[in-house]
Amino acid sequence: MNVYSFKDIAVLTGAGISTESSIASFRGQNGLWKNYRPEELATPQAFAKNPELVWEWYALRINTVLKAKPNKAHYLLADLEKTRKLTIASQNVDQLHQRAGSKNVLELHGNISHSRCLQCANLDKLKIDFKHPPKCSKCNENTRPNVVWFGESLPQNTFQKAIQAFQNCDLAMVIGTSGVVEPAASLANLAKSKGAFVLEINPELTPISQIANLSIRDIASTGLDNLINN
Repeated sequence: MNVYSFKDIAVLTGAGISTESSIASFRGQNGLWKNYRPEELATPQAFAKNPELVWEWYALRINTVLKAKPNKAHYLLADLEKTRKLTIASQNVDQLHQRAGSKNVLELHGNISHSRCLQCANLDKLKIDFKHPPKCSKCNENTRPNVVWFGESLPQNTFQKAIQAFQNCDLAMVIGTSGVVEPAASLANLAKSKGAFVLEINPELTPISQIANLSIRDIASTGLDNLINN
């Protein structure tokens, strides 16, 4: 297929696109949940019970993310955006798409590089090896990681923009996501119902594979490179 024959592209990306940047996924053989239970670290209840423990775990992940660099897959999507209308709805919180040069990125699950004040909602950018738990720079109140936890809703305005992008696209690309985390996983089905061509890039079989017009069994960088440059 020729990706350049499509005019309006919507892309859903998951942890698989960032594993080549040495950021572990939550699932899979080496996933972060192999050593921790999600309800112990990534829920509002866990944070209320033991904020120090949650911040300690997140500090390790934040340091990893801040040191990471975009990989070829991120750069390929950024380059494609220069010639096509392209919207990325990302389940990742690492900002690697933006650091690679992508402009139209919707962060469905937040942004791990910032803390969010529990009192005034102020966002503070975090630095490598930051002191934790961090306090708000404006009101000195407690903060939390600026991510969407299990049991929380996605940011409504952001997800609405993602819905619009997948409703209007003629090509929906699903890259490196397990296809099981809702409501993001439903975006591919939405695009399919509106007549879009659904393309999946993932080395493993996923629920998206059942509806995809084409599934490429490869890692993100190689799959995208072969798709775009061949």
